[in-house]
Amino acid sequence: MSDAVNTKISELVSSNDVMLFMKGTPLFPQCGFSSRAIAILDHLGVGYESVDVLQDMDIRQGIKTYSDWPTIPQLYVKGEFIGGSDIMMEMFEAGELATLMNENGVAKAKG
Repeated sequence: MSDAVNTKISELVSSNDVMLFMKGTPLFPQCGFSSRAIAILDHLGVGYESVDVLQDMDIRQGIKTYSDWPTIPQLYVKGEFIGGSDIMMEMFEAGELATLMNENGVAKAKG
């Protein structure tokens, strides 16, 4: 992975409380796993940013190296890699994801 891609990913992760790397957009997710990840975040009512990895092949490959995680979507909270949609679902069902958001002071979504 190039230094430029690594730096770009690092800046995205560190400058957003909740960052989701996904296929598609929150309005038009392009895979079931990304759709599930958006549904979980929307249900929690937290503010988040997303990156459509389908629009940038360097990011799509780079994020897998950055996290050492082979699949998309990938969720980061306060700069920490949390996991993909399966881990998000397990944490959500156990109440752990809401607790993590609260403990990290993640802002609620606007509007």
